[in-house]
Amino acid sequence: MKVITNIFFSVLCVLLASSCGLDNYDEPQSTLEGRVVYNNQPICVRGTADAVQVQLYQDGYDKHDPISVYVTQDGSFKAILFDGQYKLITRSGNGPWLNSTDTVIVNVNGYTTCELSVTPYYTLGNESFSLEGNILKGSALVTKVVPSSSITNALLLVSKTAFVDEGTYLAREEINNVSEGTLSMSLDLTGNEEAASATALYARIGVKPAESDQFVYTPVVQIR
Repeated sequence: MKVITNIFFSVLCVLLASSCGLDNYDEPQSTLEGRVVYNNQPICVRGTADAVQVQLYQDGYDKHDPISVYVTQDGSFKAILFDGQYKLITRSGNGPWLNSTDTVIVNVNGYTTCELSVTPYYTLGNESFSLEGNILKGSALVTKVVPSSSITNALLLVSKTAFVDEGTYLAREEINNVSEGTLSMSLDLTGNEEAASATALYARIGVKPAESDQFVYTPVVQIR
């Protein structure tokens, strides 16, 4: 009986020591910050619901699952990582840009920055917004980048927070039959109690390429 007790005690000590060893592993301390860009300009996307992702891979390990990194609405992303070399790519079928297997090699060491270049179906620029009484007017220059692409619809969105996209808004206007060139839209906020009582309002325009799962957007602009 004494022998069995000693064996049990020894096994328990080994398990406890192993558990303590697992708890003592270092956590990642380095920061990678980057942007998804086209011609050195960020591509603005939906920033909620983890809608748009880029992926990191690291060779030399048995497990090759990607590290998913979520892109914010201004096209930026951030990850906390161990130092080392990573491969950065877009997620297949995700984002308002052409699918690509192009890889960016990133050597993470402490605070590290990078850019991931993509080819969007469209870009938006020269955005302008004005709130005249209860009427919100917005415009943007739509430029086609991929010749074969087309647009399914466009949105003018307003929100009482700085997070604005097709899933986060308090009012919206939608139009179809959109082509490249200057896009002008208006939204009547008459009777919208949330908009009337909000201390701040934010707006942006988005267009949805037919070939993509995501809208491409203008930057968010505060209109009140």
